[in-house]
Amino acid sequence: MTESTSNNPVDEFKPIVLVIDDSVDVHRLLKARLRTEELEFREALDGESGLKVARDDSPTVILLDLDMPVMDGFEVLRVLKEDPRTLQIPVIVLSGLQSSQDKVTAFDLGAVDYVTKPFDLTELRVRVRSTIRMQRLIRMLAQKAQIDGLTGLWNRVYFNTRLTEELGRLSRREGNLSLAVLDIDHFKSINDTYGHPAGDGVIQGLAKLLQGEFRHTDSVCRYGGEEFGVIMPDTTLADAASVAERVRVAFERMVWPRHPERKTTISIGVAAVGGSGTLTVEAIIELADKNLYAAKSGGRNRVVATVADPRSVAGLRAAG
Repeated sequence: MTESTSNNPVDEFKPIVLVIDDSVDVHRLLKARLRTEELEFREALDGESGLKVARDDSPTVILLDLDMPVMDGFEVLRVLKEDPRTLQIPVIVLSGLQSSQDKVTAFDLGAVDYVTKPFDLTELRVRVRSTIRMQRLIRMLAQKAQIDGLTGLWNRVYFNTRLTEELGRLSRREGNLSLAVLDIDHFKSINDTYGHPAGDGVIQGLAKLLQGEFRHTDSVCRYGGEEFGVIMPDTTLADAASVAERVRVAFERMVWPRHPERKTTISIGVAAVGGSGTLTVEAIIELADKNLYAAKSGGRNRVVATVADPRSVAGLRAAG
């Protein structure tokens, strides 16, 4: 999932329409006639630039011309459907090519609709609207499969996907990325002493706290059981450690209705990578887990944070 993320998985978004067509007049016409649909437009006059915009902006739907110089629409469509980043974006072909074979080829390559030029604007508006509606439904279903039922946060499936995306983005440009892994201290004893409803209440309370403390651009996930993971793009180690400490203190101060006499704490491991991010997903999770273990073994209720060094992490793995 590459669209803008939020601590609240069910996030509204304004549809983005990418038009890939070598005719400036077509771009002007579409923007003028579809302006009442509350759409954001992205424009590309050739296939190569259209592919770049598709990867960077994750449009809701693509309107694609077939007859373009250098890279024609068939080749653009083939590349779009072979790239995991753009595979799920629906493509409506807008083309002056009207033969049955051209239409069959476009559909075989993954187009969801085929509109011949000159096109009727009213018909095109309805087709675009229908495609966006279907894409929203698909997006909602996909999100539900990645939402934790108890907390309403993203689940581990989403966590793994998002972390892969963020590390991939970091490998293409300079920047920072931090990962925090949190674990509720002595959680089993809460369940054993006060019952599972009390344990669920603590998990839900921590989830609500995390949603309030982290940014809209961070991904807060229930990693599993009483463990949570937070992916923080464009965040240095110092900033990540600071917000982690703020969360730790706030959680320690919480009073629980089912056991007001007992304080509950968390331990947090933070790992950060900067520069051109060469770590794998497994390596940065390993380092965050290592720091979490250090926080646990050091007395719990604390934050341990370190910057990831690809060489030291590789050495750690080799050493077992």
